[in-house]
Amino acid sequence: MMMNNQTFNMPLKDRLLNLLAREPSNKKFKAMTLGLLIPAMAIGIFLFLWSIGASQVKTSLGVLPGPVKVYEQSLALYDEHTAEREKEEKFYDRIEKRIDKAIAQGKPEEKIDKMRSRKYTGKETFLDQIFTSLVTVLTGFIIATLIAIPLGIIIGMSNTLYQAFNPIIQLFKPVSPLAWLPLVTMVVSAVYVTNDPMFSKSFLNSAITVTLCCLWPTIINTAVGVSGVSKDLINVSKVLQLGWFTKTIKIILPSSIPMMFTGMRLSLGIGWMVLIAAEMLAQNPGLGKFVWDEFQNGSSNSLARIMVAVLMIGFIGFLLDRSMLLMQKAVSWDKNAVLR
Repeated sequence: MMMNNQTFNMPLKDRLLNLLAREPSNKKFKAMTLGLLIPAMAIGIFLFLWSIGASQVKTSLGVLPGPVKVYEQSLALYDEHTAEREKEEKFYDRIEKRIDKAIAQGKPEEKIDKMRSRKYTGKETFLDQIFTSLVTVLTGFIIATLIAIPLGIIIGMSNTLYQAFNPIIQLFKPVSPLAWLPLVTMVVSAVYVTNDPMFSKSFLNSAITVTLCCLWPTIINTAVGVSGVSKDLINVSKVLQLGWFTKTIKIILPSSIPMMFTGMRLSLGIGWMVLIAAEMLAQNPGLGKFVWDEFQNGSSNSLARIMVAVLMIGFIGFLLDRSMLLMQKAVSWDKNAVLR
């Protein structure tokens, strides 16, 4: 590195001090470069091994797709989504023209309202199915969180309740979602009977199954976090004669937030994995149904499309986990929490 005249003419002592002052920024730049370079190299090696290995595997539908084929199908799926949205737009344009014509002809209001109520019934695209899966998993996760956190707090604050609920939690925690789904399907079919449903039964079946599987990690970790609150803090609340609600808000919740978010992260990850299997069986129009339909389709592009879905499922799961970590850092008292 060349020095300018001013730096060259500086005394040796000043030059050393200047170099030491710049050292932290240099270390930060080096760490950032390595943080980007190492993952990029790992991804490159993975793609190379995938490309080589896939060409050696032959199935009944042809050779296992490599990265290039998967990329081509991802573009094709996006083009299909764009074409479907254009069809939808043209459909509603035709409806508007018919409505205008009916109004000009003085047709009855009932007939015009019936025309307005018509909905586009085109097929779900890949992007639509991603959105459906996200809505389903977040619905189940939010319901589970609203139940699990208050229950975990109550259990964690009482040793008697902890001993009472622990066997029940340990009994239902390892139950597979595939075991819950038939029960949920029968209950929803028996209870949710209406001529004008707000939600489809397939959506409810998937969301409730996700809820049942998301409950246990959050309950357990919240209870452990609450029961592990420092005794000194509890004694302080007694000295200050804080009420149950004030003690919970001011002391219990802030102290147990890290464990709560650990449980919520585990629950969201489990819920996302559970959802795919639930959608396959419940035929909820999400990513699980997309994978199942492509498997049943058996076309030459099916394997590549399934691989696109697999990569998307993994990528969305990663984003959901990162989002939970960012939320934890935002609400936690420990602002130096490292994202891992």
